[in-house]
Amino acid sequence: MNSTKDLKRVLGFRDLLGVAIGQIIGAGIMSLMGVAIGMTGRSVPIAFLIAAVLSIVTIIPTVVVGGTLRLRGGHYTMSALLAGKQFGGIYIVLFIISNMTVALMALSFADYFMALFLPDGSQAIIAIICLTVFYVLNMFGIDKMAKVQNVIIVVMCVALGLLAAFGLPHVTPDYLSEDFMTHGALGLMQAGSLLTFATGGAFVIINLSAEAKNPTRDIPKAIIVATAFVAVLYGVLAVVAAGVLPVPEVANKSLALVANAVLPKPLYVFFMVGGAMFALISTLNATFASATKPVLQACVDGWFPAKLGYIHPKYKTPMVLLTIFYVIGLAPILLGFNIGILGSLTNIIGQIIFIVINVGLIRLPKIVPDEWAKSKFKLSSGAIIAVSALSVAGCILQIVLLAADMSKGIIIGNGVLLVAAVIYALLRYKTGKVNMEISYEKD
Repeated sequence: MNSTKDLKRVLGFRDLLGVAIGQIIGAGIMSLMGVAIGMTGRSVPIAFLIAAVLSIVTIIPTVVVGGTLRLRGGHYTMSALLAGKQFGGIYIVLFIISNMTVALMALSFADYFMALFLPDGSQAIIAIICLTVFYVLNMFGIDKMAKVQNVIIVVMCVALGLLAAFGLPHVTPDYLSEDFMTHGALGLMQAGSLLTFATGGAFVIINLSAEAKNPTRDIPKAIIVATAFVAVLYGVLAVVAAGVLPVPEVANKSLALVANAVLPKPLYVFFMVGGAMFALISTLNATFASATKPVLQACVDGWFPAKLGYIHPKYKTPMVLLTIFYVIGLAPILLGFNIGILGSLTNIIGQIIFIVINVGLIRLPKIVPDEWAKSKFKLSSGAIIAVSALSVAGCILQIVLLAADMSKGIIIGNGVLLVAAVIYALLRYKTGKVNMEISYEKD
């Protein structure tokens, strides 16, 4: 039987950092920047700072556990370790559903491509080509994926940096005196909560723990560095986005509006390709790489048929699972599903899962006492309780803010999916087919 033990341990810090940055910087920044400006005006850089703090607070337990153990099944292993086997089954079902939004990246890429180069083209065909390219790339091994990802990240950062460099000289001198905190402290906090979608995401590299050279050292560092770097970059871009043109003109508008105003035409095209489009494919590439590994471990443990976890003997890639995720992304494109709604159906569930994991952090010293004693993140009993409580509070705050902006149908949908995952996990566990191996190492 194939296992996460058979994966190639080739990813260094730079590779993990590239995946983390790529996962954070997605299409959201192009649209969410304008929405956040509409909510808080020119105080939007402060909103990004709030978002970064919220993002880091909620994933501190991931950093602590990831810095203590090699988690071959990523967050799935962490869920089962801290909250029990059945919870691991619940988590993996919801995890698969949440990654169905891979189609959104391909469709958004197609929108930008058509707007710039092929206005009469087919969105579905372009999206399918985009999806297929990164599916095939990931088939040839995690090392090939990482090399391409690093190139994408460099180009993307150059494109975003150009907008900052050309835009800052055009920022109005009275930036701090007009349209600042336009909707008060509440508007600022709501904008900060919204922007966690733009600053969060680095935690997914925990799912690459089985393929990292030194996960307990490199993964925590990559999560923190990537989140901080992107927050600073976004903060600078926020000054440009809110300070070059009047706030009413840019509120609820795409970042492309400001880019078109400050960049020469050739650099504007480069920004749209290297910034907007590369942000999408970096997230798509990172999702293909990271999404399969927790499911692979779940196949080993019996939550799904073991044959789905087949690993190619040469490239050491889970080819069947990659194909399944490819089909999951392909189906909505071909059938015209509303992926935006599908993504919203797991937003609250994701925070609930983090609450359970964050509470479970308190049990870590008792579960793995030897590994905890040697951990670089070893905390006192009081400190670990405080970290857990802080992280839970951050999750609850985000649930409240998310729910306030959701329709009743979406909230109910979150509940239905959660119940469905619980039922599947309990029934599968009762069959006796689940036999979970220890998928963590003290590495």
